[in-house]
Amino acid sequence: MDLIEIRYVFKFNGLHETVDIKLDADTLEIVNKPGGNLPAWAQLDFHKCPHCPLDTGIHSVCPVAECLVDIVARFDKILSYDEVDLEIITSARKVFQHTTAQRGIGSLLGILFPASGCPHIAFFKPMVRFHLPMATREETIFRATGMYLLAQYYLEKQGRKVDFDFAGLTQIYENLNVLNIHMAERLRGATQSDSSINAIIMLDVFTHALPFVIEDQLEEIRNLFTPYFSDFYQRINKE
Repeated sequence: MDLIEIRYVFKFNGLHETVDIKLDADTLEIVNKPGGNLPAWAQLDFHKCPHCPLDTGIHSVCPVAECLVDIVARFDKILSYDEVDLEIITSARKVFQHTTAQRGIGSLLGILFPASGCPHIAFFKPMVRFHLPMATREETIFRATGMYLLAQYYLEKQGRKVDFDFAGLTQIYENLNVLNIHMAERLRGATQSDSSINAIIMLDVFTHALPFVIEDQLEEIRNLFTPYFSDFYQRINKE
């Protein structure tokens, strides 16, 4: 099995926590999930999302919650706004940033959630494959919309219905909003600190707002594509 490995190193208060993520390069799902007995809050029926498509008779554990068990244990003593020195290592680059615990954990969750096996978040797997650590809001919108349009290209090649108005992406984010709300409810009974909870809440603020800002944000960067509107592009595109 070919693996994609990503390492997050958090340094804070003279301590450090290293989180190693190993992904199956083909399925982009986590292969080093925690084993053993999982806490009650990780069971699928505990604050189960109302739109969850998983059958409890087949899946006893929530895949997203399962990925959070180790994170909660590691960061239970750190607060949201505690400052951390964060190092993120992938095969392509190293990223160093002085930030807050919740922003660092939020970036980590951006990998763990899509790779967990939850059907609602699996749509973001291409962004996991080309992970951009600590991406800004503008970068995330550009990447998410670009990913979605590329998905439409593949759908069209299969003769299937396509969507260039981002209606499907809006629905994906609305479903993710529901998931984030219920995941935060799970964590309220699982951790003494607020860093993991607030990391999810911070992600959810972005998730909730994105469907309303896609058009405006894309209009703001429209000028970057000016060369495509030129007569020269029209000319070479016909050749």
